[in-house]
Amino acid sequence: MAVIAVVGGPGAPGATTTALALLLAWPLPPGRRIVLVECDPDGGAVLAGALEGRVEAVYGLRNLAVADRRGLLAQTLWEQLIDLSPEGNAERLLLPGLTDPTQAPGLAYTWEPLMEVLHGLEPQGYDVILDLGRSGATGTSAVLARRADVVAVTVRTTLRGLSAARPRLSALAEDLTAAGTGADALGLLLVTEGPYSGAEVSREYGLPVLGLLPYAARTARVLSDGGDITDRRFIRSELMRTARSAADEVQRLVRRRRQRLAPSAAPAQVGPAPVPDGEGAAPGYPSAPQSYGPVPQAPVITTGPVAPLAGLAPQPAAPAPFPAHVQPPRQGPSPRSDAPGAHGGAEQYGQQQYGQQQYGGAEQYGQAPHGQPQFGAAEPYGQQPYGQASYGPQSSQQPQPQPQPQSQPQPPQPQPPLAQGPQHPSAGPESHVSYGEVLRAR
Repeated sequence: MAVIAVVGGPGAPGATTTALALLLAWPLPPGRRIVLVECDPDGGAVLAGALEGRVEAVYGLRNLAVADRRGLLAQTLWEQLIDLSPEGNAERLLLPGLTDPTQAPGLAYTWEPLMEVLHGLEPQGYDVILDLGRSGATGTSAVLARRADVVAVTVRTTLRGLSAARPRLSALAEDLTAAGTGADALGLLLVTEGPYSGAEVSREYGLPVLGLLPYAARTARVLSDGGDITDRRFIRSELMRTARSAADEVQRLVRRRRQRLAPSAAPAQVGPAPVPDGEGAAPGYPSAPQSYGPVPQAPVITTGPVAPLAGLAPQPAAPAPFPAHVQPPRQGPSPRSDAPGAHGGAEQYGQQQYGQQQYGGAEQYGQAPHGQPQFGAAEPYGQQPYGQASYGPQSSQQPQPQPQPQSQPQPPQPQPPLAQGPQHPSAGPESHVSYGEVLRAR
């Protein structure tokens, strides 16, 4: 059902004794079990205390650090559990803690994987109680308190105990708010040793009181130093009765927090507008209902092709038009990747790219290099202004760089002979030359 962290503090308020009392008093419906894990970095106390050394210290938390490095944390966990059930039916189990505080640094990278494994026990019917002791809620093991469903702090109702608990409660509330599930996970388990009542302590610290445990040294000694836990007087003692009441209150707090932290129901959403019968409904499908049903929170995403609706023939998709400034790709084989035009240019040197004006002829003196825009000669006077379209045929010949090219002289055409007049009496035979011959001589 839950993971409960029991935290102590300065002055030995009795965190381990309280955790053992909760383990033995926890209500277990049929099929449920509970595990107590000693996670105090300062070391465990159950093997030498409640078990009086009857179990060898070969089991425990220190073996999980080696198993975690080998990837066998979940399998090794079951091999380290000890049965504390009075009936011997393995319903109340113990994972012993460290036997030496110097072993705690080796678990620095194991606390978080261990918490994942412990949360994974809940679907199998296990509840978990973590004994964090005095320093288990700080340092590298602080993740145990942050990931717990409820953090129960054991405090004695004396002035010394309440004064020592104040800074610790403030630090825990800040840490749970910043990195945990919220400060509302905090609760108090009061050991009524002093004169202050539970209502006064709750009002002073602003935290709920989960249980009032009596200061019964003789009964508590059975849990701290060993004794017969099957004795009727112990089972019916005030300590165990209040422990059962505290367990019930802890479970109620777990349920309230899970309801608050659970994803809330999807808010009411306006559905699509109803479609009248016979309009807009696909063949074989009813029209949209008038009442709006529940809207799914996430759309269904399909990665494969979607089959057409029944009665609707698939229509071919219309070809997407090309933009005005983009020409459709020409048909034919694509150029080679090593060809000059393989990357958007012309396939051969000297050819134009798609969408550019063609300039025929080879490169001549005065023309722009390949890849830059080319500009022809200035337009002569009397032609159309720049920017207007020309509707006549244009020559593909590149104009010469000279503004006014010189025309080549044409050979003269033969002229018809002139009629001969009367010869001058003084002119000799050599001077008889026609007018056409004179022009040719010139």
